[in-house]
Amino acid sequence: MGMRGPNVKNLFDLSGRVAMVTGGAQNLGLDMAEALAEAGADVAITSRDAAKAEGMAEALADATGARVLGVGMNILEEESVAAGFARVLAEYGRLDILVCNAGGARFSGGTTSIEGRLVDDFDYVITLNLRGTFLCCREAVRIMQPAGRGSIITTGSISGMVGRDRSVYAGSESMVPNMSDYSAAKGGIIAFTRDLAAEVGRDGLRVNCLSPGGFLRGQPEEFVRRYSAQTMLGRMGTDGLDLKGAVVFLASDASGYVTGQNLAVDGGFTAW
Repeated sequence: MGMRGPNVKNLFDLSGRVAMVTGGAQNLGLDMAEALAEAGADVAITSRDAAKAEGMAEALADATGARVLGVGMNILEEESVAAGFARVLAEYGRLDILVCNAGGARFSGGTTSIEGRLVDDFDYVITLNLRGTFLCCREAVRIMQPAGRGSIITTGSISGMVGRDRSVYAGSESMVPNMSDYSAAKGGIIAFTRDLAAEVGRDGLRVNCLSPGGFLRGQPEEFVRRYSAQTMLGRMGTDGLDLKGAVVFLASDASGYVTGQNLAVDGGFTAW
């Protein structure tokens, strides 16, 4: 019997591809950059701190044997984003995969609840996450459209999918609870991803979103217990493990007929 298509191992192989991971010098961004390098891609990682990006790029190259470039880039600044993508293109000559991971929240005063939330913090969170994703995706599309192929992966969150039960923070007063503007920003990224996929699909580009759940990162024991009880798998995510397979799947030809989707990597948190 003849085989009907490529070996599945080849579908996941990223050899010869170039991947760029914004915010790739730490935490989940670093996990995803490492996974793409391990799958064979040449990788560029960005950080607002150029020295941090360059240092982590060197360490990642040593650990994986891949070619890794560190790029200083601030997703809040249009000119910085354009320059960052131009540097990657100058270094590698192509861009096949973009992971828009840079983002986050800010709490500089007031309260985390809406009645005391500072407008400046609200504006910063929306701009950083949603506008930053737009700027990076725009640059990637400009590069990928002429090539007729590419995979863009945005980063959402379970906070953009469901309302968050604040009771998980009881007994963990050192933690900053989820804020509604962060949820709005991540929900916006999920919607942006879906419609961008519709816009560029006929150009050969795929656009999908990864929405992580909570990952273990030194949180108080009581929070870990309460949060884990709300997941189907009964645990939080593990750095260096639980997001790596998902990003390689969405970046590779293994997901060649997948676009406009939001993949929750959350232990079943949002499905319960």
